[in-house]
Amino acid sequence: MTPTVVTIYVRHSKDCKRKGDEFERRCRCRKHLRWTHNGKRYRRKADTRSWAEAEQIKRTLEDQLSGRVTSEHAADRLISDAVDLFLQDKTAQGVTPGVLKKYKLELARLRDFCEGSGVLIVRGMTRELLTRYCATWESYYPSSTTRSKVRERLRSFLRYCYEAQWLERIPALPKINVEEPPTLPLTDEEYKRLLDALHITNPRRWDGKISTQGLTPKTHARVRGLIQLMRWSGLAIRDALSLEVTALQWDEARQLHRVVTARQKTGTHVSVPLPPDVAAELVALSAKHARYVFFEESDPDFYDLARTYTSRYIRPAFEAAKIPCDGHMVSHRLRDTFAVDLLQKGVPLEEVSRLMGHESIRTTEKSYARWVKARQDRLDELVTATWEGK
Repeated sequence: MTPTVVTIYVRHSKDCKRKGDEFERRCRCRKHLRWTHNGKRYRRKADTRSWAEAEQIKRTLEDQLSGRVTSEHAADRLISDAVDLFLQDKTAQGVTPGVLKKYKLELARLRDFCEGSGVLIVRGMTRELLTRYCATWESYYPSSTTRSKVRERLRSFLRYCYEAQWLERIPALPKINVEEPPTLPLTDEEYKRLLDALHITNPRRWDGKISTQGLTPKTHARVRGLIQLMRWSGLAIRDALSLEVTALQWDEARQLHRVVTARQKTGTHVSVPLPPDVAAELVALSAKHARYVFFEESDPDFYDLARTYTSRYIRPAFEAAKIPCDGHMVSHRLRDTFAVDLLQKGVPLEEVSRLMGHESIRTTEKSYARWVKARQDRLDELVTATWEGK
């Protein structure tokens, strides 16, 4: 008996750029199946847009038509199936929505790259294939720090595949040389220029062009409040944007407002008092909203929102103030300003570490050790003490 051969083909949408080829694997148009059995032609939907999933459906259908008993071999696990199971595992572990979103995006790119290279199953992910895949990262992730994090998440997926016995070994990935961003606090004069520049800042439009109009009064108040919050609380931009109204708490004993929240990145608790004028701005903003200080009650995607605010408002403000803003950590300069200001005024490094929400003091030392005034004063004393007999 001649085995029945099932063919996968694509029915492209009208606006698909690859609609001329019905066997195009890379597009996300709907996949269909056709075959001939006992002299009769059949067609059916594959109910998927993924070529890899269509391949699995095709094999199952061929086994059924040929009377074979289907069996799933671990070594032949499809990459798309492995990704789905891995994401389910991460969801069960309770990883944050922001991290889960990163996994989904990055593993979708891995799957598409593998399928475009003709590799559909997990054991086909060789070191050579993954090296070529990693070589594409620079266009997606300009920052070496980001590429290093992406590499860690990819290794987590490969480790999962190895532990599930879909891979014989974990393929080696190219090492990423991380270029540590310098600590660049703003001077008092630069910070004043930054706030003043909001009056002339032209926000970037979504298409990357510069608007000819400045910030509206509502947006001006929101961006100014955001910058003030980051400078005087040390919060990262995502933590600042997602700050809830209830996190602005009145300290009756000290007669001041403080920010009481937890960092999204580490979950570390932070509690920082605010200058009265900054607190007044934030309270006025929060009075207009039910849940978040800067937004309505709807729950936006703060990961995307942070990138949008950086490129659309904060970077243009730095440019208008003529403050150098090379690199990809513009908003982090406000966090640096908070930390360095405290250290230069004698606040111990351990206390600054807690205020910054770092999990370990080593993280704080790595970026801010050279700014510790007490440490430098001690070194100066040791050096000058050697002059006594001179």
